[in-house]
Amino acid sequence: MTVPVQAASAGMSAGGVDLRPIRAVCIDLDGTLLDTIPDLAAAANRMLEDLGLERLDPALLETFVGKGVEVLVERTLAAAGRADDRPGTAGFDRARTAFYQRYRAGNGLEARLYDGVVDGLTQMQSLGLRLSCVTNKPGEFVGPLLDRFGLSSFFDFSIAGDTLPVKKPHPGPLLEACRRWSLTPAQVLAVGDSVNDAAAARAAGMPVVVVPYGYNEGRAADTIDADGIVPTLHELAVLLGKHR
Repeated sequence: MTVPVQAASAGMSAGGVDLRPIRAVCIDLDGTLLDTIPDLAAAANRMLEDLGLERLDPALLETFVGKGVEVLVERTLAAAGRADDRPGTAGFDRARTAFYQRYRAGNGLEARLYDGVVDGLTQMQSLGLRLSCVTNKPGEFVGPLLDRFGLSSFFDFSIAGDTLPVKKPHPGPLLEACRRWSLTPAQVLAVGDSVNDAAAARAAGMPVVVVPYGYNEGRAADTIDADGIVPTLHELAVLLGKHR
């Protein structure tokens, strides 16, 4: 069970996690930095139209986000009555191709920044913290999306869903970030919005906090096994600044 982040004692916060050793922060993209549901839902529904299927409620599609494009496409097909079109089938391959085509055309057009993101990143950077964006989104979409919203300059690098052979909840992407920085997992804080992010951090041996406004496949933030909940990235930056 997570608890609200608060200053628990000198040098301590985030439900008892010591923030003093933190030298870098790995931040998720979808549902943490940006609300990309409008773009993803539009692409998924246009994919269905391309396949001659009925559109789905965007609110339902929102619950399918969090484990990468392949899972989003698979869940969307199942909800549209095409559960037999699983990964590895020709039907799934056609659907995935259609989704990618539609998403390339609309990447970032309807997405929006969450409150506190730019202020939070600016303050973390000013504290000397190293930042990376670690996401399950395919790499071809990550750079253009960060560029569109003026976020690219905050990050030393991005690790996308296809950068490595594994993606979150596997710890590999987070551990790769640690390797690139030559830091231990205990020195790197993971920030996300879903059980996927928290599970990856737990497996990597990293402290992790979540925001309450993301997707998490329809689950509440306080059901996630994380070390704390931060209302915004700005408020997280304030906490980190107190313990530098």
